[in-house]
Amino acid sequence: MTQHVVFGSGLIGSFLGGVLSLCAKHADRVTLVGRQTAVQTLSKGICLTDYHGNTVSANSLNAVDTQADIETCVSAAEFIWLTVKCTAVRSAIEQLKPMLAPQAVIICCQNGIGVAELVKQDLPRHQVLSLMVPFNVVQKTDGHYHRGSEGTLAIERSEHDEVLTRCLSGAANTGMADAILPFAFHQDMRAVQWAKLQLNLGNSVNALANIPVKAMLEQRGFRLVIAAMMKELLAVVERNNIVLPKLTSVPAHRVPTLLKLPDFLFRRIASKMLAIDPTVRTSMWWDLQQQRTTEIDFLNGAVVAAAREVGVDTPVTAAVIDLIKQCESKSVAVREPMEANALCRRVGVR
Repeated sequence: MTQHVVFGSGLIGSFLGGVLSLCAKHADRVTLVGRQTAVQTLSKGICLTDYHGNTVSANSLNAVDTQADIETCVSAAEFIWLTVKCTAVRSAIEQLKPMLAPQAVIICCQNGIGVAELVKQDLPRHQVLSLMVPFNVVQKTDGHYHRGSEGTLAIERSEHDEVLTRCLSGAANTGMADAILPFAFHQDMRAVQWAKLQLNLGNSVNALANIPVKAMLEQRGFRLVIAAMMKELLAVVERNNIVLPKLTSVPAHRVPTLLKLPDFLFRRIASKMLAIDPTVRTSMWWDLQQQRTTEIDFLNGAVVAAAREVGVDTPVTAAVIDLIKQCESKSVAVREPMEANALCRRVGVR
């Protein structure tokens, strides 16, 4: 029997672990590893919903937090779904390294660029695959995880495609997984990750705006800042001859133009982009609220680093990074929302 460990039971980890557990023929094939509070919640059951109105649930999940239990499940696992934040990857690998079975496959589920390469350096004897999560997840109540936006899970193509398809296809719950968690395999994950990074640039603006994503996108000033950062990223991508796949209903190179439209036109033309649960906020907003280091260096910072190598200027992206760093240094959980026009002025967007 294929054994899975989801290492990191945050929002994405809990949602993914819930799907794996519901799809597995035997739920005990899947174990979630997380903090004590998360483990206690997941052990009581889970409910997964999405913005289309789909709902599935389970009475309990196999979740652990003690060192002995972690060693037991990790040492038997064939697939480790690494769902911790980018900032916690190094420490997670150090914890996992002495426990891993020789055949264990590591699936990196982080945003940003280059995380899988870092893991490969630390675990050269293990196969490491990349996975891209395109949607937002919010926790509405204890054990209730809600997918609030569109997107298809992207998994790096490998010889394990057939096994992973069975694990995610809802064999035990016909039709469930395809609705709750659509997925597809990709050969060129580097291009997929850059395409996702283009969308993730809005995370930093959401964190600064301090309002839900839908409310942010309804204001042109915030969209102008995101569009400016996207144009900088697209210049980097073009210089590196990367062809971005289409992750949304709008091709990547047309998204900045769409974002610049006046509010009334944007609402009319970009209705799918606004088809987001009104409560959804980004992971970077959550990090600032919980006074944690954000993933800004792995997201916007990756654009600036790549731009430097190919001689592309990224003044807006760099200015947004500085603002996020200032928020991190203040260690203040409760912040006043930043008004859209004020943000434009701060980062030099007109």
